[in-house]
Amino acid sequence: MRIGNCSGFYGDRLPAMREMLEGRQEDGQSLDYLTGDYLAELTMLILGRDTMKDPSLGYAKTFVRQVEDCLGLALERGVRIVSNAGGLNPAGLADRLREVARGLGLDPAIAHVEGDDVRSLGFPNALTANAYLGGFGIAAALLAGADVVVTGRVTDASLVVGPAVAHHGWTPTSYDELAGAVVAGHVLECGCQATGGNFSGFTTLPNRDLPLGFPLAEIAADGGSVITKHPGTGGAVTVDTVTAQLLYEIQSTRYLNPDVTTRLDSVELSQVGPDRVSISGARGEPPPERLKVCVNELGGFRNTVELVLTGLDIDAKADWVRDQLDPALVAAEVSWTRTALPSVDADTEEGASALLRCTVKDPTPDPVGRAFTGAAVELALASYPGFTMTAPPAAPAPYGIYRAEYVDRSAVTHTVVHGDGRREVVADPTAFGEADHRGGLRPSPYPAPTDSLTRRAPLGSFVHARSGDKGGDANLGLWVMHDGSDKYDARVTWLTKLITPRKVRELVPEAADLVVEVHVLPNLGGVNVLIRGLLGEGVAASTRFDPQAKGLGEWVRSRMVNIEERLL
Repeated sequence: MRIGNCSGFYGDRLPAMREMLEGRQEDGQSLDYLTGDYLAELTMLILGRDTMKDPSLGYAKTFVRQVEDCLGLALERGVRIVSNAGGLNPAGLADRLREVARGLGLDPAIAHVEGDDVRSLGFPNALTANAYLGGFGIAAALLAGADVVVTGRVTDASLVVGPAVAHHGWTPTSYDELAGAVVAGHVLECGCQATGGNFSGFTTLPNRDLPLGFPLAEIAADGGSVITKHPGTGGAVTVDTVTAQLLYEIQSTRYLNPDVTTRLDSVELSQVGPDRVSISGARGEPPPERLKVCVNELGGFRNTVELVLTGLDIDAKADWVRDQLDPALVAAEVSWTRTALPSVDADTEEGASALLRCTVKDPTPDPVGRAFTGAAVELALASYPGFTMTAPPAAPAPYGIYRAEYVDRSAVTHTVVHGDGRREVVADPTAFGEADHRGGLRPSPYPAPTDSLTRRAPLGSFVHARSGDKGGDANLGLWVMHDGSDKYDARVTWLTKLITPRKVRELVPEAADLVVEVHVLPNLGGVNVLIRGLLGEGVAASTRFDPQAKGLGEWVRSRMVNIEERLL
């Protein structure tokens, strides 16, 4: 089966659906299925706030626009569309799509998957509480003839697992096959990140003048796959670009999904042609005993002012304005951060400046509204020389707090509503085999102490990185680049010895008092690092400069480490 993706987040490139439907591979064949991933932990909060204004919303509105433009083409080419754009209201999205189809003179079978909303299970203050569902509901809808399937909160990989199950006839105990589909789904889920987007080796990418192509997977009956893209699109599919996405926002060597626990340390990648990477060897184990739940609560209100400090005496200017402003602040939480000192004798005013940010948070809006911004503005003529802000003061904005919870599988009713209105409850996969009672977390052994090294150089001299967020935790994947060097194996050995929890705390001083996990993935030539709590209470509540840890990997690559001469 051939399956592509046209969206990695709510806000991704609108024409991508048409691009993927019109594209063909060199054999002249088009896709069998097209997925779109629109949900993230932060997106669920955004959709939750939408429903507070209008209960009929709660889904990704851009998906409706894409379907209106492309539904006829998809039906003509026999491509079936699967998307989690339903968000908090998959039934409402399905109804809206039927209206769109009627307006186009079309009559597709549109099904939706629900049952993920678990607010009634003891989350009284939650704005949203959604269990991550697997792919068997999607498979049931496709097997019943659906042309379009929209879901609420399924795991991102489930968008690929469901079509693969339907296409190949896998059962809930086809663990290795399911694991292979989870890996392919994880690679596809973030769209262009698999073809060179956010890739630390971007300078080597071909066709950077073209929009990056979205990825697709050719998934075999044994769960193995080949990742590729349509010819003539920008970017590339290489072992490194696929590794970059494979190591993105994972945790231990066991990747938990509702349908299977995937052994990431079993996965092997190989370049089998231009823009073609084979994924093989995936091994699966029974799925976890409980389902993860994404819970978002309204945490209160926040606001920020950003002050510009220019020229001489930067430290003294920052100290004075803080001393002046702090006594006037009544918010429950006040956070100050400052960028690095400017260079000496800078030849531009911007280069001679640093930024001082003050962020305030409170359960109510008043302490972070006029009481905050007014106190800052009143200092404009009564504080440090050169006082200015990067933007006018803004109104308070609500923020949310994310946390992960877990519920028994028996408490969740995974349900498919077919196009004819028939409701089908999907049997839980653990009814066909044993659940994984370990919770899926087995710590990998930490590497041995580092060798004696001889030269200071950036970690990124031959190491790629990709980083991101999982609630309040930061994920950091590091792996040795495939540059054709005969030093690859020795570099992998060096990297897996170097990156220990202690070394991570040295490279990321913010993690000095945090729990750090390091999981070795030798088949992928690298490690995955999990820094617990680096992002506080989640993206929406974080006051960190980079609240989603998207730039964390690039910062770590720039850090100087000791490297043996023979490896450079």
